[in-house]
Amino acid sequence: MKYSTFHKAFKLNSNSFNNIDDLLAYALHFSPEIHHFLEDWFSEKEVVVVKTSGSTGTPKSIQLQKKQMRYSALATGDFFQLNEKKTALLCLPIAYIAGKMMLVRALTLGWHLDVVNASSNPLKTLSRKYDFTAMVPLQLENSIDKLYLIKKLIVGGGFVSNDLQEKIQPLSTEVFGTYGMTETITHIAIKKLNRFPVWRASSLKSIFRKERVSLRNTGDNSFYQILPNTTIYKDERNCLVIENSKVSNEVVFTNDVITLISDTQFEWLGRFDNVINSGGIKLHPEIIEDELYKIIQQRFFVAGIPDDKLGEKLILIIEGSSSLLDIQKANLLRFEIPKEIYFVEKFIETATKKIQRKRTLDLIFIKV
Repeated sequence: MKYSTFHKAFKLNSNSFNNIDDLLAYALHFSPEIHHFLEDWFSEKEVVVVKTSGSTGTPKSIQLQKKQMRYSALATGDFFQLNEKKTALLCLPIAYIAGKMMLVRALTLGWHLDVVNASSNPLKTLSRKYDFTAMVPLQLENSIDKLYLIKKLIVGGGFVSNDLQEKIQPLSTEVFGTYGMTETITHIAIKKLNRFPVWRASSLKSIFRKERVSLRNTGDNSFYQILPNTTIYKDERNCLVIENSKVSNEVVFTNDVITLISDTQFEWLGRFDNVINSGGIKLHPEIIEDELYKIIQQRFFVAGIPDDKLGEKLILIIEGSSSLLDIQKANLLRFEIPKEIYFVEKFIETATKKIQRKRTLDLIFIKV
């Protein structure tokens, strides 16, 4: 099937286009990357080749069906009630699925899309207001002072800490966390992140966490809510399994450990491949990091390294210069306190600004 048309209301950087040739000519002048994708999108091919981010492994190329990408765009527009002529901002790299899908949504739904550089502070020089955009957590963190320019915002590509959630509570912008991956054509689940009370339950966490129960339940919005036509369940590792033929021809077995709240809701606990088995106790780095955000201003993460006595030893890696840290101020269980702290001048990142934990961890072992 050839995608020989686009929505008549579609605009790019305030420009309207009579036909595909006009759009391609403008894109070639404006952005070779966008031009290349549009050429591919309007071609006879039924698939688009996209790259995974590489945050948890070696980046790879996969093929996505154009009809499934279009369905994903329609599902997003329906969920957020974003019809034609809505204004949207593209501030993510077009090389990856999240950036590509912002463009596909605009083409499919008839949005008026503006494009800015995919920087860590995309709203810095802007004054125009937008109905919708997508960001990664670092962009959200750096854009809080100007987030009034955005009505609805989705955040993906990384964990949104409780500290950041508290910062966005008083804002007028509706902020939503997304769950998804390249294989599912961005998000298949959404949860609201602000404009409701947020409180922690760290002191009551189970030591063993065979099945962690969230005590931050401020209503259904505390959990991820799956989008229509999606089926979810857990495998023997307690990892999420996704079925949605509208966006993927295959059943997707993830490495994300979850608590299944209902047939349509789940709570994300962390990555299975990040789990640390320290002395027989399974530690989820993401849960520990959520507490450490209270006392650490720089970027950081925790990880496990081999240990003769414990099997794996919990360590903390912080980006930046060495400094004193009062770890006791964090509300951590005894087993969650890092045994060692390392400082790294600069974390290794993917092109989408995700921390490459394993490669960054290698920097430590080169030095020690």
